[in-house]
Amino acid sequence: MSDSPTFATPDVEAERRDDGAWILRSRSALGVYEPRIGAVLEDRALATPHADLLCERDGDGTWRGVTYREAWDAARSIGQALLDRGLGQSRPVMVLSGNSIDHGLLMLACYVAGVPIVPVSVAYSLQSTDHSKLRHILQKTRPGLIFATPEEAFAPALASLDLAGVDVTHSLTDLRAAAPGVGIEDAYRATGPDTIAKYLFTSGSTGLPKGVINTHRMLCSNQQQAREVWLFLAREPVVLVDWLPWSHTFGGNHNFNLVLWSGGTMHIDAGRPVPGLVETTVRNLREVSPTAYFNVPAGFAALVPFLESDADLATRFFARVRLVVYAAAALPAELWERLDVLARRFAPRPVPLTASWGSTETAPLATSAHFPLDGPGCIGVPVPGVELKMVPNGRKLELRVKGPNVTPGYVGEPDLTRAAFDSERFYCMGDAGRFVDPDRPERGIVFDGRIAEDFKLTTGTWVSVGTLRTALVSAGAGAITDAVLTGHDRHEVGALVWLSPVGNLDALRGAIEKHNADNSQSSTRIARVLVLGEPPSIDGHEITDKGYINQRAVLERRAADVARLHAADAEADDVVLFP
Repeated sequence: MSDSPTFATPDVEAERRDDGAWILRSRSALGVYEPRIGAVLEDRALATPHADLLCERDGDGTWRGVTYREAWDAARSIGQALLDRGLGQSRPVMVLSGNSIDHGLLMLACYVAGVPIVPVSVAYSLQSTDHSKLRHILQKTRPGLIFATPEEAFAPALASLDLAGVDVTHSLTDLRAAAPGVGIEDAYRATGPDTIAKYLFTSGSTGLPKGVINTHRMLCSNQQQAREVWLFLAREPVVLVDWLPWSHTFGGNHNFNLVLWSGGTMHIDAGRPVPGLVETTVRNLREVSPTAYFNVPAGFAALVPFLESDADLATRFFARVRLVVYAAAALPAELWERLDVLARRFAPRPVPLTASWGSTETAPLATSAHFPLDGPGCIGVPVPGVELKMVPNGRKLELRVKGPNVTPGYVGEPDLTRAAFDSERFYCMGDAGRFVDPDRPERGIVFDGRIAEDFKLTTGTWVSVGTLRTALVSAGAGAITDAVLTGHDRHEVGALVWLSPVGNLDALRGAIEKHNADNSQSSTRIARVLVLGEPPSIDGHEITDKGYINQRAVLERRAADVARLHAADAEADDVVLFP
């Protein structure tokens, strides 16, 4: 592997406006990028026809792969079959199944044929009991075809839907048998930057998910932005071992396309960051050394103990890794430190632990920390082509984004679309940020929580929920899976917590006492805790299948628990008090 630089040197300009807002942008202009995703697949099929694009384990556990040439041929055949069935921009394909080679080929076929794909979280089918989110997505997108395999697993979900006028298939066999003709050639040439590539449904603060429109412009520009800050992407094929769901932007846009653009290989990881499934991830990482590794904090929390206890696994994991990236949620400092120790011990060269920031609406990359970091929290600087506006909002600076990677809006939601943008067409993320150093904007921005989650105590003191929650989980050192903070219009902060499989009340008590020893202020001290037995509910909008907790939904659904937690006569067996 080349020892050439991993990162481009940040070059950022900052403008301070009279109203107190800041505008940040890269001085580097965004380079030229392909107008459609299919063109990238075609180019790779010509350049490296025999290289594997996608790999997964078959029934006997052996890795099987699909090459770039096979993927291009399959995409054209499947795309022709979709057009023959009358699918197009107004009649998309819905996918209920999880990540697989077939899912990947169907996604590529949709890109080539100009048919939007709607990958749906498998949790809405397999974990939900009322399937209300699934019915909502069906109504919003009105697909012409649903792909769901294995058939028996998705039968109850499909039975809950009104499928009048919708074809259902559990196999790609018939679709792959179509002979590519004039139809697919015309559709491919007609696909351009503003063609809708997919609808991704993302959880809102409350209620049903929103369908984010993803265009080819968004996805293509975002990959060019990544290549301009992570220099190795243009020189080395990316090899990933990845479980992140393709129904989410991190896995389905960022990671899948990162592999495609580099001519690399995606090893589809059937594991998950939970006991009983993380072992599958560990097995895969024993056999395949990734060149980059992306995960969410819950994924790193599940993996790190295996790396710490198995030197051979850690050596294999770090053998080729260029960088380790977390995104989408704050990484506890304790977990960062453990990862850093592992990288220093086992990697043959320095491996940056770094972060990026964005959302489904930004394709997702908006900022990148493409420079050395001393710890978690910094989300970097705007990537080329992105303008970042920081607007005073109460005591914080709200982050807003503009660029070619930003969505035009939400499917079937004109009012929601209008509300999402300000008068200058900046997308309003709802996140807050602050400068590492206001005099040196190139040093980056620190994530400062969600604007809507913060609350005031009766003393008038603000509680920064995102920062405090991360500190609490970090203090737990593995005993706490997650937490939701309470105390709005009360005189002290409380917490609803879920214990990990290795956590117990003694460990919890020790974690809170450790945290409080360094946090004596009313806005940072945890005064009382209630351990929750019922896991977060997906039907109650409390959690996504990547493990993100919705603070507002938990507080609303568990209002009785919050009341019991803060009751003056709280019983000791219900509530752990820290006087």
